[in-house]
Amino acid sequence: MTVPMSSRPLIWDCTNLTVAGVNVTISSVRRDGPSHPILILHGFGSTKEDFLDIALVKAFSGTSFLIYDTPGSGQSTSQKLDLLSIPFLVELAEEFLKAYGIEKFHLIGHSMGGLTALKLAQQRPDAVLSFVNIKGNLAPEDCFLSRQVLDYPSNSPQIFFRQFVERARKSQEFGSAIYAAGLQAKVKPEVVRPIFESMVHLSDTENLLDIFISMPCPKMFMYGEQYNTLSYLSRLSQAGVELAEISNAAHFIMYSNPVEMWRRIALFLSIE
Repeated sequence: MTVPMSSRPLIWDCTNLTVAGVNVTISSVRRDGPSHPILILHGFGSTKEDFLDIALVKAFSGTSFLIYDTPGSGQSTSQKLDLLSIPFLVELAEEFLKAYGIEKFHLIGHSMGGLTALKLAQQRPDAVLSFVNIKGNLAPEDCFLSRQVLDYPSNSPQIFFRQFVERARKSQEFGSAIYAAGLQAKVKPEVVRPIFESMVHLSDTENLLDIFISMPCPKMFMYGEQYNTLSYLSRLSQAGVELAEISNAAHFIMYSNPVEMWRRIALFLSIE
């Protein structure tokens, strides 16, 4: 007898991969099923658990998905944390999908994960069925976190990270204090500089907005109401990208208003 999707178990796994010549161990959670899965890529300072409520939201009870920790975050590890970058994370996503035999998938990416998803979708446009970009970098103005590595230079990863946490804790944005409270438990200081420098470089030198707009799949750009003055929102709307402004939220929507976040994603994917 076929087991209903709602009763299919979560599968927690660790996968050993080689990415750009570096050995990594990737901690992941997934729910298998006959439908094309949703690949969820978390942002800097987050882990797979930040998005695992998808397993509890009724609208997604018939949906398969995969979420994993990036190296140096959560339970995933790497031999060389200093080599992390967005291109590295894109190759990691490719290797992870290959390991599980996934050829077509839906994409959800937040912040750093949104930028990683964008570059992944650029490389594999025929594989991406839809893309929910949750405040991923599309322009230099999006580097409000990552550009701090240039604005507050330090030779010590530990000192920079400690001060970064304090700035986030004192921010006047929705969700920032919650974000700050978990940072030191979720991410290693050694990954901050290489990841942030890579994010700033791509945001400053590539036309990420045009890359996003030109993707052939259905697209949603999600942002908190405190970011409703982003300069490119009108252009996204004119290009046919669905905009999802989430009330009582800023950058960390999954902390501030997760109920509305999941409701809008479910509507976008036409599963509610």
